[in-house]
Amino acid sequence: MTTPGPQPRQRPRGVDGLAGGTTRHAVSLMGTVFSFCLMESGDRARRAIEAAIAELHAVDEAFSPFRTDSLVAQVRRGELAPAAYPHLLAEVVRCCEEITAATGGWFDPWAVPGGFDPSGLVKGWGIERAAAQICDAGVGDFALSGGGDVLVRGSGPRGLWRVGVRDPRDPRQAVMVLELTDAAVATSGSYERGAHIIDPRTGEPTAAVASATVVGPDLGTADAYATALYAAGPAGLRWFAPAAGYHALLVDHQLRATYTDGLPGLT
Repeated sequence: MTTPGPQPRQRPRGVDGLAGGTTRHAVSLMGTVFSFCLMESGDRARRAIEAAIAELHAVDEAFSPFRTDSLVAQVRRGELAPAAYPHLLAEVVRCCEEITAATGGWFDPWAVPGGFDPSGLVKGWGIERAAAQICDAGVGDFALSGGGDVLVRGSGPRGLWRVGVRDPRDPRQAVMVLELTDAAVATSGSYERGAHIIDPRTGEPTAAVASATVVGPDLGTADAYATALYAAGPAGLRWFAPAAGYHALLVDHQLRATYTDGLPGLT
């Protein structure tokens, strides 16, 4: 479905409508800001956030392409054979291989300058791992966002969580607001890191659309799909259509939105 030139709504991507009895926190990591909103306060909320941040640091240390001691750097230098991959690296590589196949190569962490770079999956995958730490701490109602990716669990301040799809031109606006629970929302675009997403066919930055958003059950998978759709543009909806449980929203450079039938949470 296509909507011509949607009127932007107030509030960027993330969570709004916060009330009392919540805990909010933000931390800079992986070249972006991760924001937490937990629907409770006190020691349990604090411990949950601390555990989640520790997990995000561990993911960054293992998979940052900018750290010389990361697993990614070791793979790039040929110091790790596949048979010797630690469990976490093997898991990420397997996920990358599956999505590379599912997208017909539009998501390809091996076809980027500098060598293997799974960043297009790892941020969402890392947020999922951080969210598991929050759940393990006994908190069931929360939202966690970072760099265009949002994960919501349970109930928000007014029932469903309101997640805005960011206007590619204006970070203070949203082109659409989704009302969701127990869902992942990943958006790829150039608004945070500039033209950093590579067309795997050419090795050059791409700008086929202004942004690509994917909604589904798992944030790592949604993150990778959003990266692939941003690179492929509208043509990517042909291979995306069978993606079970995932829905897409593309915004072109005239702010026209195209989204798959059944996109959840439309208001």
